[in-house]
Amino acid sequence: MKSAHRRSRARSWALQLLYGWELTGDGTPTDFARRQLQNRRIGRRYEAHAFRLLALIGEHLEEIDASLAGHIPNWRLERLSAVDRNVLRIGVAELRYVPEVPPRVAVHEAIRLAEKYGSVESPRFVNGVLDAMRRERAERAPESEASGDPI
Repeated sequence: MKSAHRRSRARSWALQLLYGWELTGDGTPTDFARRQLQNRRIGRRYEAHAFRLLALIGEHLEEIDASLAGHIPNWRLERLSAVDRNVLRIGVAELRYVPEVPPRVAVHEAIRLAEKYGSVESPRFVNGVLDAMRRERAERAPESEASGDPI
């Protein structure tokens, strides 16, 4: 199985676990996932990327949410559906913290999650938010590289 397909399945697992974590508010995303998976198993080939995403989101949740809030000026993050909010979190985590996933792939994969788990409007919404973030990041990249600042 290709690495890209494995990451796609891992994203689905991460979304399901984030959704459950958010509904319960129980600990960190990774702690919640470990407890949930005591009775269920993720295939080993999906587990590493799913837990990586959960750990990144847990570690950078405030920063990710603040960035998202800045890109949805007519919405409050807490008013989004839990699915849309967590799909966006996964997309931002990959855009910012997973350099081996190309930015366009991170956006495309988030759109696929929104198509599968969200509402009819979800894919367009997710695309608009994450693509704007991707473009901003691309525009800042040359200036960040020149100054030595992280993106």
